[in-house]
Amino acid sequence: MDDRAAPFMEHLRELRNCLRNAVIALAVSVVITFGFSEQLFVLLARPLISAIKESGLQAQLKFGSLVEPFWVYFELSLYAGIFLASPFIFHQLWRFIAPGLYQKEKRVALPFSIFSALFFMGGAAFCYSLVLPAAFRFFLSYSSQNVSQMNDVLGFISINLADPLAIEPSLFMQQYLDLTTKMLLAFGLVFEMPLLFFFLSYVGLVTHRSLWKFNKYAAVLSFVVGAILTPGPDVFSQLLMAGPMIVLYNVSILVAWVVTKRREAAERTDATAVAK
Repeated sequence: MDDRAAPFMEHLRELRNCLRNAVIALAVSVVITFGFSEQLFVLLARPLISAIKESGLQAQLKFGSLVEPFWVYFELSLYAGIFLASPFIFHQLWRFIAPGLYQKEKRVALPFSIFSALFFMGGAAFCYSLVLPAAFRFFLSYSSQNVSQMNDVLGFISINLADPLAIEPSLFMQQYLDLTTKMLLAFGLVFEMPLLFFFLSYVGLVTHRSLWKFNKYAAVLSFVVGAILTPGPDVFSQLLMAGPMIVLYNVSILVAWVVTKRREAAERTDATAVAK
């Protein structure tokens, strides 16, 4: 066998072993989390339950088919299993790529990965604690026990129909799971922005000066991204995402300023040492 093919085959075997171990860890984690799937779903539904109670409605979620609860619980168990197995999966990934990195890259890659996970969880926690309750309260405010009684419309028109007309939500398990997971994922990704610009400024692709010049365009772009990432077409959800994005972009400018200043100082020191 060609000597050059031997290291390649070893890398393939190592990749196979890492993937196998990661899949086994994920499967075990899903089995564990499926045993707590109902509790996890109730935990996920807490923002909705609070908003429904504040609206004076009865907290309930329906399902449209016999198999929907099972698949909802399984899908939620899969998400939770990925989160539970993520430290081991990351360990397998690091075990595969670490031998090919330089020492400088190793010093940055591991903290970068750890902080990436922390920022993502911070974004999801921000969405769960603040965004989802506010969004649910806003949307449920359109429910009404009797919408036919509309007095003093525009200050001079009075509408009173004899028959009552109630507007109440019919919420389904799968739709709620899809909505919340998309929102949590979107905010988790958005909160990675400071870390992304840290990396870009670290390698010299951007500076705080270029980011500041782009600031006014970033504000407009935040609303565009908010419209794309939020699952609904409503302006309220877009505002809830665009606001944090604008704040995080300006935080990223500060991060880039610190990194750029240190990098430029190091480059001047190296240039001085070469000149001598």
